[in-house]
Amino acid sequence: MAGKVTLVGAGPGDPELLTIKGRKALEQAEVVVYDRLVSPALLEHIPPAARRINVGKEAGHHSVPQAQINQILLEEALAGRNVVRLKGGDPFVFGRGGEELEALAQAGVAFAEVPGITSAIAAAAYGGIPATHRDYASSLHIITGRAREGKLPDIDFEALVRTKGTLVFLMGVTALPTIINGLLDAGMDGGTPAAMIERGTLPGQRRCGATLGTLPERAAEMGIRSPALIIVGGVCSLAEKLCWFERLPLHGKRILVTRPKERAGTLSGKLRALGAEVVPFPCVRTSPLLPCPAMEDALGRAAEYEWLGFTSAAGVEAFWSCLRGMGKDARALGGVKLAAIGPATGKALEAHGLTADLIPEVYDAGHMGRALAKAAAGRILLLRAEEGSPALTDALADAGAAYDDIPVYRTFYDTPRSAELREELEAGRFDFVTFTSASTVKGFLSAVGADADFRGFTGLCIGKQTAREAEKFGIQVKIADKATIDALVALANV
Repeated sequence: MAGKVTLVGAGPGDPELLTIKGRKALEQAEVVVYDRLVSPALLEHIPPAARRINVGKEAGHHSVPQAQINQILLEEALAGRNVVRLKGGDPFVFGRGGEELEALAQAGVAFAEVPGITSAIAAAAYGGIPATHRDYASSLHIITGRAREGKLPDIDFEALVRTKGTLVFLMGVTALPTIINGLLDAGMDGGTPAAMIERGTLPGQRRCGATLGTLPERAAEMGIRSPALIIVGGVCSLAEKLCWFERLPLHGKRILVTRPKERAGTLSGKLRALGAEVVPFPCVRTSPLLPCPAMEDALGRAAEYEWLGFTSAAGVEAFWSCLRGMGKDARALGGVKLAAIGPATGKALEAHGLTADLIPEVYDAGHMGRALAKAAAGRILLLRAEEGSPALTDALADAGAAYDDIPVYRTFYDTPRSAELREELEAGRFDFVTFTSASTVKGFLSAVGADADFRGFTGLCIGKQTAREAEKFGIQVKIADKATIDALVALANV
């Protein structure tokens, strides 16, 4: 069976600017060939079984020559595989996408192209600069600032000046003096508003505002580096008024998220929406203890229990898998009441059509135990982690409540040691590290070493129990006023 190559534009950097069609192509890929400027977050859309081939190129340091990239695409497609070629920005805007498709067409390989959002428009917009405006420019011109090695950019500067439109130069950092001098020599006023946008649409974005004549000096003062684009025209004068992105409350903050991969999306999404650079580093994983004879036996006698308690979404999922494996559904619970340690666990129940009858005012094990002890007249069934907090069962025992405590999932701290992450932490390259449970603290320490220097960042902890675990190792902490994701996010925004 013949394969196919889909050329997908990854957009300018912000992972949420990937098109829906582009995401679908990634989700169906068997092989993904991707570039340096592709956001790591986009790679999470790739199926686990798919093969990833990094052909990232950097100016002056071509790790994989273009001819070899073309050959890789041909070989994978001719082997019958569904290939996605993922390129930053829009592949047809100075992305050499046309060259790659020409090679495929010549070999008779089927292909398709999914456009991406070009940085020429998106990075400018994130810098508060509209590409066109009725009062300033009625045309837009996108020019490459990169030339073949050893040559100057072949640009008709006089023609560009005559357009009186907005000029956007991509890949022009090294050619900045040539571009500025070319425009000035062609008669453009040195006082024309100009700007450079570094790492456009990314949390580390920086905008260098100046005039045409002062831009090189100002860019040198700021140390502007590639990737960056150059914008020239009256629209640049609107940047201070319209620059929304750099005013986001967490812009410029770098935050490590340690939550398990399958449950990190909500936290990461909220932090990104506030402008933070989120670095996912799952430090724990959970695995259901299935088959679980003890849970099967208890659920088979569900009528003997008044309450069924859960302390995590992982426990809910293990319970539901067991119940369905027994050929039963929610009707098997009859009149059993449900308790959840907090809103997140409550939402996990709601996903299966169940509603928690009890959520304690404070979302931790001790308060859940005391709330259950007060509410229960009959026996309680707890389905939770193998190493669940003793604060829950201690509270029940102190109140004389009858309960069965069954471990239904196991937590693993098997994240590989990361010398690179440890180095970044000790160098102060993170502002915050989020901890949503004591287990995420343990997994984090397992990955970077308990003897690391943790003074360069603040740990954002979802509760006191989590904070105590972090403080044991000298981590400076801030504790959320409620054990919710929103409260945890608010800590970073203080």
